[in-house]
Order: sequence, then C-alpha cells, then structure tokens
Amino acid sequence: MIGYGLGAIGPGVGVGLIFAAVINGTARQPEAEGKLRGIAFSTFVLTEVLALIGLVLYFIASAA
Repeated sequence: MIGYGLGAIGPGVGVGLIFAAVINGTARQPEAEGKLRGIAFSTFVLTEVLALIGLVLYFIASAA
C-alpha cells in the first residue's frame, strides 16, 4: 500500500499541471476558456484512470 501511495504522487502532480495550464491559458486567451476546459477534463479523466488502474492492480496482487 505504501508503494501505491508513492505511485499516486505522479497523477497528483499531473492533475496539478493540467489545471495550472488551463488557468494560464484562460488568463492569456479568455475567449478560449470553453475549449481549454473540455481538453482539461478529458486529460484529467485519463490521468485519474491511470491512478485507479494502479489501485485495482494493487488489490488484484494482494488477493493472489
């Protein structure tokens, strides 16, 4: 479980970078906010799915 906790740092940093880029992009081009938000949520979902796959693999490995 400690290994998964350390592995979850990567997706956490990734999500932070995604939304930091959206904030910067919106500050530079306010009219592109809708398009940036759509891209941000789709990449957020992909990042979180990778973290959830890691959690599922932990439970599968611990059951075996």
